[in-house]
Amino acid sequence: MTSTEEITTKNPVPTNLLRIYNQKLVSSDEAVKQIKSGDNVIVQPGCAVPSELIRAMVRRKDELENVTIYHILVVGELPYLQPGMEKHFKHKAFFIGANARKAINEGRSEFIPIFLSEVPLLFKLGRINTDVALINVSPPDEHGFCSYGVDVGTIKTPAEKSKIIIAQVNKYMPRALGDCFIHINKINYIVEHDEELKELPQVDPDTTPEILAVFDKIGRNVADLIEDGSTLQMGIGAIPDSVMKYLFDKKDLGIHTEMFSDGMIDLVDAGVINGEKKTLHPGKIIAGFVLGTKKVYDFIDNNPIIEFHPQEYVNDPFIISKNNKMVAINSALEVDLTGQVCADSIGTKLYSGIGGQVDFIRGASKSEGGKPIIALPSTTKNDSISRIVPTLKSGAGVVTSRGDVDYIVTEYGAVNLWGKTIQERAKALISISHPKFRDELTKYAKETFFI
Repeated sequence: MTSTEEITTKNPVPTNLLRIYNQKLVSSDEAVKQIKSGDNVIVQPGCAVPSELIRAMVRRKDELENVTIYHILVVGELPYLQPGMEKHFKHKAFFIGANARKAINEGRSEFIPIFLSEVPLLFKLGRINTDVALINVSPPDEHGFCSYGVDVGTIKTPAEKSKIIIAQVNKYMPRALGDCFIHINKINYIVEHDEELKELPQVDPDTTPEILAVFDKIGRNVADLIEDGSTLQMGIGAIPDSVMKYLFDKKDLGIHTEMFSDGMIDLVDAGVINGEKKTLHPGKIIAGFVLGTKKVYDFIDNNPIIEFHPQEYVNDPFIISKNNKMVAINSALEVDLTGQVCADSIGTKLYSGIGGQVDFIRGASKSEGGKPIIALPSTTKNDSISRIVPTLKSGAGVVTSRGDVDYIVTEYGAVNLWGKTIQERAKALISISHPKFRDELTKYAKETFFI
């Protein structure tokens, strides 16, 4: 545990604030006694997950029934999702991570389809009332403010609406700047527990060279669409990483993104990302949360170039559209020949979520000079299955509708579907499908769409 003396040394916290801090200081086991059977609990997600508080809560499982836990994707183990926990804990996800996928598809957990921009509004408007918030924050500064650090997006508003806030104060949490602070006066119980944050590497280390080569081609095709002075939204993974490799010859790029990750740092250091041409928050990187490694955690610590804001602001399509030349880069599981984009399920099997895709697709489409982009490999399973399909799988969810869709990019090129007929869309999408499937797709398009 961090001593009061150590806190005083790191941050010259006034005596009156130290007294308030110490009055709220308890062990994790003591803090989670505030959670009662039937309570609703909101958990800080992503790499900011308050692991010690979760472990303490689960240690109390035999004393608890029907505790409902809400959050979007959380990195790391989720012990309350293990088989046999259903009597004690219910889980409702706004976005499905790999660690929750099995439980959700086995009916031991539930999924709430929702735009990421609207997740905080469920709590703000009282659609969901939370009894306890579990958060992971930086030590307080000299004014008594703790930073939500690497994830403020979908936690700040719900936490502040909760009856009880339990904070894990963690020296490893960076002091991110922006609208991402909570004062110790608002925290009910403080648990000092220092542990390294969870990390999520940019690219899965198990990705094969063949697949990386496909991502590289997609990255080049996407980069070709990005003009100097654009403002970007992109996520984590091999495709965004590949895009960023081809941006070093661009000038005056900006960032307004739900998520900030490692790959953007080198572009900032190279002066490519400087925000000088941004029409909203010029000179600033705007984000809601971080998924990445210690490299990005160190980068955001006390860094005035980057501001974190709640997701209801960052992902608001109206706010997004205020950035001229807004380029939104998102992915998909499959796209049908009419332009419908499935990004959250494989047939009826739930896979991820809506997330911020539609928020940014719509925001970029209303931006002056904006470009909404869906990027995906043309195939999966060693080229045995086409991702550009005649029709979506039975039960598949449409995340981005054919009315919202604009650019689609694969390793075989980029096409713009906006304003095109069904017949024109089918021809365009077939042209960027894998050659192995073009005859099959053309046959379907001729029989169905009269091309």
